[in-house]
Amino acid sequence: MPGGRLTQQERQQIALGVADGLAYAEIARRLDRPTSTVTREVMRNGGPTAYRADLAHRATERRAHRRAHTPPPDPQAPPQPHGRDAEAVRAYEDELTTVLMEAGTPKMMARVLTCLYTTDAGSLTASELVRRLQVSPASISKAVAFLESQGLVRRERADGRRERYVVDDDVWYQAMIASARANARIIATAQQGVGVLGPGTPAAGRLENIARFLDFVSEGIVRAAEQAREVLHTKPGPTPDDTAPPA
Repeated sequence: MPGGRLTQQERQQIALGVADGLAYAEIARRLDRPTSTVTREVMRNGGPTAYRADLAHRATERRAHRRAHTPPPDPQAPPQPHGRDAEAVRAYEDELTTVLMEAGTPKMMARVLTCLYTTDAGSLTASELVRRLQVSPASISKAVAFLESQGLVRRERADGRRERYVVDDDVWYQAMIASARANARIIATAQQGVGVLGPGTPAAGRLENIARFLDFVSEGIVRAAEQAREVLHTKPGPTPDDTAPPA
């Protein structure tokens, strides 16, 4: 299996495959490359709707040039906690970011979420995120606003005027509930369309089916989320044996 960087010819094949609607796994098979390589290539260079082979190739060359001129790591920098391998952690963060992007999370939002997930404290300030991701405060603010709207992060007041952005243990429960709320708005709007387009018409029937499907799915999601939260995040109470007096 070939290794190293993608060639310009391989990028042109990726662009053709994406334009033809091929799955990343199929494109990777034709190139004899890992699927993750193709996925990461497309996602970091505009996504499936904006990927261009020539632009991707130039962007990769620019990134390689920047890395070549990046000063070596500071030997005085604190080591990774718990004896972690710094290079392995960086590689994992790239992989997690790619997976989140594949699931539909925009790139900057995925990078912020990855930082929060992989931090032991589960929280970071805006300035800490700026330093870690090397982006502008405005980019962080926009990403956090999006993630907050999806129920994936919350804000809490730190010392002084600073805010910390937090991912809780039940972050995915909150995200599922936020998704159910969004579905509820779609359901209500679809049902409204039935009256506007006329009951019994094909268009109204289509909207009615959308509303019924989303209503059924959302109810199941909320029920499953509630059950999972109760099982996974409820601490077990004392058993009868724990409270019985010693014999």
